[in-house]
Amino acid sequence: MVRKAVIPAAGLGTRFLPATKASPKEMLPIIDTPTIQYVVQEAVDSGIEDILIISGRGKRAIEDHFDRNYELEERIKGKEDDVMYDEIRNLTNLANIHFIRQKDINGLGDAIYYARQHTGNEPFAVLLGDTIIDSVIPVTQQLIDIYEQYESSVIAVETVPRDKVSRYGIVGGDELSEKLMRLNQLIEKPTIVDAPSNLAIAGRYILTPGIYKALEKTPKGKGNELQLTDAMIELLKRESIYSQTFEGKRYDIGNKLDFIKTTIEYALKRKEFSSKVLAFMKEIIAQHEG
Repeated sequence: MVRKAVIPAAGLGTRFLPATKASPKEMLPIIDTPTIQYVVQEAVDSGIEDILIISGRGKRAIEDHFDRNYELEERIKGKEDDVMYDEIRNLTNLANIHFIRQKDINGLGDAIYYARQHTGNEPFAVLLGDTIIDSVIPVTQQLIDIYEQYESSVIAVETVPRDKVSRYGIVGGDELSEKLMRLNQLIEKPTIVDAPSNLAIAGRYILTPGIYKALEKTPKGKGNELQLTDAMIELLKRESIYSQTFEGKRYDIGNKLDFIKTTIEYALKRKEFSSKVLAFMKEIIAQHEG
């Protein structure tokens, strides 16, 4: 049973400077909700009871967001805004949320290694803190369902254009069904020629405790950092790993253009904004075409 999740959120967010100089990129809002809140909610909706957020220097705002703010609560309560009051209060009760700091930015693998005492000898989910996935069934739940069947690590993957495989970690293996694969290859940012498929790792994982021994044996890789993909290649030598092509749409908030696109799409999903935003978009398009 997967009860714990790890959310790495220690990156510097340099692509969003100067906005991220004093505020974590994971706190950038999609309209009125910080990115990391969507990620935490996905874990909770997947039945996760215990969440460890790997933060870093300058990330205190994430901790404050999921903590109580009595003065703010009383002010909202005084205005008789029951919906907003309940929303703010519920943030502190989503799950048991813990924090630990990654002392140096040494890669995703290094961040995951900080969770070894927290997760112990249990399987655990990993959800990248700057990636939102919109789906009917939470993607983490989709992976948990596969883990419960095979009791092995599972990676969420998505199909990407063949000419863009060099931007991603790519998996290859034996197809067990239309969406499920037993892996025999993981390659970080391969050339088109070397790519075993066009299935890209999508920022969601279920990992067995064996990943920690694999991390200990993995040398630093690209950027002189400990890469999780490299550690999973090491893990594959002694354990089976599966990939699941998830059902849903992934939004990578790690770059400005995708952030803008995501904000627009989420605005169109909300009844109070959709018609007005659509009308505004039509006005802008007409102006540019004119």
